[in-house]
Amino acid sequence: MRPCQSSFWKVFGIPLGIGLLSAVGLFAALLGDGLWDALSWVGLGIPAVIGTWALFRRRG
Repeated sequence: MRPCQSSFWKVFGIPLGIGLLSAVGLFAALLGDGLWDALSWVGLGIPAVIGTWALFRRRG
């Protein structure tokens, strides 16, 4: 008999990752210019792309 696997990470893994990436992007936007700006664009752009991709994938 195998122990039951927790479904916590299956359900919340990707949303937590997206939330963490967004938080890093927002924090980087507050820190400064130059490299911090690039990090904030990446940290806020990837979740936006993922959300847009999921929205259009769902409609099709």
